Amino acid sequence: MSELFGGMGISEFLTPDRVVSLVWALVTFVAGILVARVTSAAIGRAMKKRVSDHEALLVRRLVFYGLLAIVIIVTMQQLGFRPGVLLGTAGILSIAIGFASQTSVSNLISGLFLIAERPFAVGDQLDIDGRIGVVLSIDLLSVKLRMFDNVLMRVPNEHMIKAIVLNRTRFPIRRADVQIGVAYKEDTAKVREILFEVADRNPLVLDEPAPRFFYKGYGDSALELQLSVWTARENFFQVRTGLHEEIKTAFDEHGIEIPFPHRTLYTGSVTEPFPVRVIEGAQEAEPDGGDPPADQPVAPAEA
Repeated sequence: MSELFGGMGISEFLTPDRVVSLVWALVTFVAGILVARVTSAAIGRAMKKRVSDHEALLVRRLVFYGLLAIVIIVTMQQLGFRPGVLLGTAGILSIAIGFASQTSVSNLISGLFLIAERPFAVGDQLDIDGRIGVVLSIDLLSVKLRMFDNVLMRVPNEHMIKAIVLNRTRFPIRRADVQIGVAYKEDTAKVREILFEVADRNPLVLDEPAPRFFYKGYGDSALELQLSVWTARENFFQVRTGLHEEIKTAFDEHGIEIPFPHRTLYTGSVTEPFPVRVIEGAQEAEPDGGDPPADQPVAPAEA
């Protein structure tokens, strides 16, 4: 067996000193990873008390990858590699990888801009191209969001820089707009009073800024109005949904009509509508010798 290993050159390679170096390198690598994980987690928990969750997450990752790089360099030194050669090889590889992955580099640079600009943070609710979700993490290459139907959406950082992003939870309060249509015969002053009463009765609507009433225009079948109220951002959907129900109930109590689209037919006259008469329960008499109606079956001829 020793002659076989000697012929293969393994016995010359696995000298006692090299075996000890391999063991120490393995122990250093495993222990270094554990220390990097524990240290980065501890620093992340300590940073959460002073900065936002997003910044604490970034610091935690930077600390982990920095310690991991140190562990890899120390491990390679124990295996006999020189740091100068490693750094030179890493530089050549980084140039080659940069040319091969231009999209990743673009996302990386965009991620640095997002980190510096801080237009949103972890936990914010974003509207990206009509899709609304909550930010889970902001990484160097992408932003991950949890949609309202519990689906994960990953958006590249380059797209986040170019797209129009709406941050719906940036400020502590939000405005809820309720679009309303009433019949042309209704008294708009009375409608305005009813809407303000509905807003005042809702405990989640803020008194300041005060509710506002707007004329949106003259629709095909209704006067188009809008009631705008302010509420805390966490109550936005509850207020907007509740106001629709409360307005419908108040309009029913006061006899305010919410119209549906109407169409009027005219036949040659500008002012007189086309007369329409509906006869219920009447049936036209079949003319003598005429054909039966289309929906009446024809009796078979007798033989």
